[in-house]
Amino acid sequence: MAACLVLLAGAAPAGAAARGPVDGARAAGGQKLPGMPSALGDDPERFPCTAASKTEAEKGDWSRRRLDLDRVRVHGTGEGVTVAVIDTGVDKDAAALKGRVTTQGEADEDCVGHGTFLANLVAGSGGATPELRGVAPGARILGLRGTDARGTPDAALVVEALRAATAAKAGVITVSAALPRRDKEVTRAVAAALRSGAVVVAAAVPDPPNATADPVPSRPYWPASEPGVISVVDMLPSGGRPDGALRTTGVDLAAPGAGVVSGGPRGSGHFLGSGASLAAAYTAGAAAVVRSAHPDAPAEEVARRLVATAYPADVPQLDPYAAVTSVADVAASGPRQRSAEAVRMRDTASADRAIGRATLLALGGGAGVLAVVWAAVMLPRARARGWRPAGPRD
Repeated sequence: MAACLVLLAGAAPAGAAARGPVDGARAAGGQKLPGMPSALGDDPERFPCTAASKTEAEKGDWSRRRLDLDRVRVHGTGEGVTVAVIDTGVDKDAAALKGRVTTQGEADEDCVGHGTFLANLVAGSGGATPELRGVAPGARILGLRGTDARGTPDAALVVEALRAATAAKAGVITVSAALPRRDKEVTRAVAAALRSGAVVVAAAVPDPPNATADPVPSRPYWPASEPGVISVVDMLPSGGRPDGALRTTGVDLAAPGAGVVSGGPRGSGHFLGSGASLAAAYTAGAAAVVRSAHPDAPAEEVARRLVATAYPADVPQLDPYAAVTSVADVAASGPRQRSAEAVRMRDTASADRAIGRATLLALGGGAGVLAVVWAAVMLPRARARGWRPAGPRD
């Protein structure tokens, strides 16, 4: 799987600036795609809105295969569920989302493009490339702003968006903002959303910042650290986290969040994105599928199902298929327990190699046992025949 992700330096799309994976990159199959920024510079003249991508991806990426989405959608597509995407806004005319997006306030204008990119991961149809469908292509999207027009997170806007999503009775809410300080109004808005029956998912850390010489100490971020919120970090195809990724505590899940292909707000072309917000969007899509497949399940059970059925690792890895098909009584598994330690994700590639070595050792050991049994049975018989070959005597 690691071979599916090859990042190469290239030209940034028009308008790309301060934060986010703005370098051009090659997705699986060698196609060069522009990067999707998470925010733009403050000067609109220097950093205009993200231009339409001129390249359409020809195939899906590693993240959809890792999540086994073709099998997931057999059991549910998110139909009947509204997912609120709190980010930079969502363009209602986006090619793969037409007819399924509503917005409030200024969220219908997505200058950055990041919110529309995430909405496509949640519920996009894939357009001319079905392999790029979102997790829950039958769900509806409610686009809300948790940032200013340039993509800078704002606690007051997050509060306003959470309240709007609660009032609209969204079944799932995903929040991209990872605020460095706890805000009382954010805490109240999250609690109200949870009481209303919404599944709330949030990026555990901010999306990739500018490179810095000094490492950033591990710390909590909000609203991901609020009780009841599913906190999600991004992972590579190997299962580990990207080099230099921000560290945090109290993470519930890891999901694909590097080298992910999705559509933007303008045109039918595709972009490449990275960050925990992408992982949160994938988790929100999975929650929508579970809610549509199990409509009587309360939000707490849906959240617990996502975490309890995840692939076991230092940070459990999202497994939408297990979440939607599991028949275990996950509601009786007790409260979700978060680790208080900083995130150190296991690299599944080394585990795969270890499993391969263990398999070879097991096969070799089995062959050895068979050889001993054969010798114990056959050697006495051969000795009794005077070491003559078996068969009828002359």
